[in-house]
Amino acid sequence: MTPAQTTRLLPQAYRPLFAHADFRRLLPALAASDLGDGMSVVAVAWLAIEIAPPGQSGMLLGAALAAYALPGAAGALLFGRWLRRLPAGRLLVADSRIRAVLLGCVPLAWAAGVLHPVLYVALLAGSSVLHAWGNAGKYSLLARLLPPDQRLAANALVSSSVSASIVIGPALAGFLAAVISPAWLIGLDALSFAVLAVQVGRLRDASPGKDGTDGTDRTDGTGRKDGEGEAAPVEADRSAAGLQLLRKQPELLGVLALTWFFNFLYGPAEVALPLHVTDDLHAGAGLLGLYWALFGAGAVLGGLAAGALRRFPLWPVTLGIVAGWGLALVPFGLGASAPVTLACFTLGGLIYGPFTALSYTLFQERTPAAWLTTVLAARSAALLTAGPVGTALGGPLIALLGPRQVLAASGIATIVLAVAGAAVRAWGQRRVRTPSPG
Repeated sequence: MTPAQTTRLLPQAYRPLFAHADFRRLLPALAASDLGDGMSVVAVAWLAIEIAPPGQSGMLLGAALAAYALPGAAGALLFGRWLRRLPAGRLLVADSRIRAVLLGCVPLAWAAGVLHPVLYVALLAGSSVLHAWGNAGKYSLLARLLPPDQRLAANALVSSSVSASIVIGPALAGFLAAVISPAWLIGLDALSFAVLAVQVGRLRDASPGKDGTDGTDRTDGTGRKDGEGEAAPVEADRSAAGLQLLRKQPELLGVLALTWFFNFLYGPAEVALPLHVTDDLHAGAGLLGLYWALFGAGAVLGGLAAGALRRFPLWPVTLGIVAGWGLALVPFGLGASAPVTLACFTLGGLIYGPFTALSYTLFQERTPAAWLTTVLAARSAALLTAGPVGTALGGPLIALLGPRQVLAASGIATIVLAVAGAAVRAWGQRRVRTPSPG
């Protein structure tokens, strides 16, 4: 089948994208790095369990998963002064190179027998320090490569690649972990980022002049500088201004608080699941990969259904998603069998899938257009800390309670969060409807 015939099989909205040679070159490299990260969902946790000292697997697992994400939050805020003026392509290349080198050191250190837990956490932390900037650079680069009317389709296609990697990556890692060490799977992730760095460096539109950093103001035909108002990297000044505006918008502040605590309460569950598989179910990496693959499949279907949810009130649906995810975790604490909890995790993914899209929609509908980029920058800066902090807390909680109980506690706390959110929203609506005296 020729490329032209393949393109005709795509939905109409996606066909024009493949007329751009740079986009055709970039998409497979992005998909490969997404798949590598999907495999690392299992590999990072499994390797932590393998190299942990006796009785410390929960602590090391929580530290490793936090190190794989938390430094990105610090890097997003601390390096803004130096990185915010760099071209989008250069940001993506810098992040990809750092991840390729430091993640590549993991299998080398493991093969040499010197992969101490402290070294492992340090390598993971270093690999993620620019990842928030790399992700911002990726979406900014898409905005520069493509005309405005094709950016939505490109963002959807790239985002679908991330969702698909959650399905394929963990399952593939679970299968390969039975044959090779998870350290080598992290090495494959490093290789995928090396390929991405090379491919981005080859893009004609990734050169400095294309990003407007040669001193020339380039516009996209709408009166804005090219890329302005798109997915710009988070910087401290912008985040501060956005947070000041959020303090004057109680509803948006409520959405942000709900999302932060939702992500925070998800963190301990991410740490507890691998140890539940090994300690409670006495199973291997294949079952862990199956849990994440089924969760990802549910999330993809749920995300695709988000468009249908537009017909319903967004706040009640969002709170329902939070409560539904919590309910999906409770059976773990009741001693349910693996088939039952697999079904619950799949249902949890299906419920969770639309949450991100609905959260962004609430911000888009409630924020003045002139402030949207600033507010979303503040949102990103705040949420970058939620999951990693929850993940870091997971290790001590598991040592105290055990993995099965932590999964259930995470679910119950999430249900309480949904109830509290509904109560606060109802109270706020009553205050708005009640006329002030006099």
